[in-house]
Amino acid sequence: MLGGTNLPRVGGYNQAVVLDAIRTRGPVSRVELAELTGLTNQTVSNVVRKLLDAGLVTETGHAPSSGGKRRTLLAARPEGAYALGVHLDPDAAVIVLVDLAGEAITTRRIRLTVPSEPTDVVRRVARAALRLVDRSSVDPARLLGLGIAAPGPIDSSTGTVISPPNLPGWDRVRLIEMFAEATGMPVALDNDATAAAIGERWIGGEARAGSFLFLYLGTGIGAGIVLNNTVLHGDSGNAGEFGHMAVEPGDRVCHCGGTGCLGPYCSPAAIIDDLVRRHGQAAADRIGLAVDPQTLHGDWKLLRRAARTGDAAACDVVRHAARRIGQAARGAVSVLDVSRVVLGGEGLRGIEHIVREEIDTAVNSTSVARAIRPIAVEQSVMGDTVGAVGAASLVLHGNYTPGWRMLTESSG
Repeated sequence: MLGGTNLPRVGGYNQAVVLDAIRTRGPVSRVELAELTGLTNQTVSNVVRKLLDAGLVTETGHAPSSGGKRRTLLAARPEGAYALGVHLDPDAAVIVLVDLAGEAITTRRIRLTVPSEPTDVVRRVARAALRLVDRSSVDPARLLGLGIAAPGPIDSSTGTVISPPNLPGWDRVRLIEMFAEATGMPVALDNDATAAAIGERWIGGEARAGSFLFLYLGTGIGAGIVLNNTVLHGDSGNAGEFGHMAVEPGDRVCHCGGTGCLGPYCSPAAIIDDLVRRHGQAAADRIGLAVDPQTLHGDWKLLRRAARTGDAAACDVVRHAARRIGQAARGAVSVLDVSRVVLGGEGLRGIEHIVREEIDTAVNSTSVARAIRPIAVEQSVMGDTVGAVGAASLVLHGNYTPGWRMLTESSG
C-alpha cells in the first residue's frame, strides 16, 4: 500500500497564483507573469525559483528577441505531480491516473455487478487504483491523492454520500473515510457534475478561464458552475442540481416528489421510455432495445448509435429531450450570466451534435444577454473519461488553485 507524500505543495497564495498563470497562459516569461499577476518582478522571480525547485514548472526555451535579452519561457511540468481519480456510477467505476496537466496516463474500468454493497465497491476500486499506480512509472512521492466523483447529494462536511437516487442502498456512506483507509491516501470528494466542471477549468486553460455552465449527462443529468474562475458549491455543497430545474408540469414524479423536474424527462431511462411511448415497441425492437432496467446501459448505447446513424425515431426522442434541456439551460444561463455552456459525460457520446444544436437555439434565440454577446455551446475538452478525470482534478485543484484559505495558512 502506498504511504503519504512529502512532495512540496505550493506553499502560499502567491505561488498558487503564479503556477495557475503558468498553467493557464504558458509558455510565458517572468516579465509577462508579473503583468498577469500584479506581483513585482522580484516576487515573481522568487516564486518561480521555488516552483522550479519543486519540479512543478520547467523552462522551455526563449521568446523571440525584440532587441534586448531574450526572455526565458516557463511552462507547467506535467510529471511534477499526479493524482488518481475515480468516477462511481451505478454499473461501473472508472479509474484514471492523471498528471499535473490533467492528461490521463492510464485508465481502467471496473464493472460493478452489486453496486448496492458500498464496502465491497470501495475495496475493489481501491485495490484496482493502487494496482494502476504500481504498474505505472509514476514516482509515488509525487502522487498527491485520490479524488472521488459520485452521484449526489453529498454532505461535504463529513465526506458522505446521502442516498443518491442512482445508487440504491448507499444511505450515508462515508466515502472519504472509507477510501482513505483503503488506500492510505488523502481523499477528495464531490458530485460528478461539479467534479467535471473543476476538471474542465483545470485542463481547459485559457479556453476555460472565466465563467461557464457545465452540463453533465450520465445516468442522470447535473451541472457544475464556474463563475469568474471560482467553482460554486452552494451552502450545502450541492449546487448544480440541474435535473431539478422545472421545465413543465407532467405526470412523471421525480425522486424529490415534484412533477415538473427535468430529470424524469431527460435521463437515459426516460428517453428510452419516450421511444416506446411515442413510436411503439416496434421502434424499440428495430433498434434492438430490451427496455429493461437491468440493460439500461446497453440500451442507451444502442439508442445513441441509432440516433447517430439517423434513425428517425431515435433522433426524435433525443431531440425532444435536448429541447427540454435547452429550455432549462436558457433559465440557468439567464440567472448566472455566463457566456459559455460546456457539454460532457459518457451519456452524451454520439448525440452531442443534437444536444448542442437544441441548447444553442434555446440560449441564443431567447436569452436576455444575447443582444450583448452570443452564448458559446461547446463540447468538453476532457474526452470520454470526464467524470474520472474531473475526480482527479479535485486533488490537483485542491492543492494548487489559489483560494482564500491560502491567505490564512502559513507558507511552507
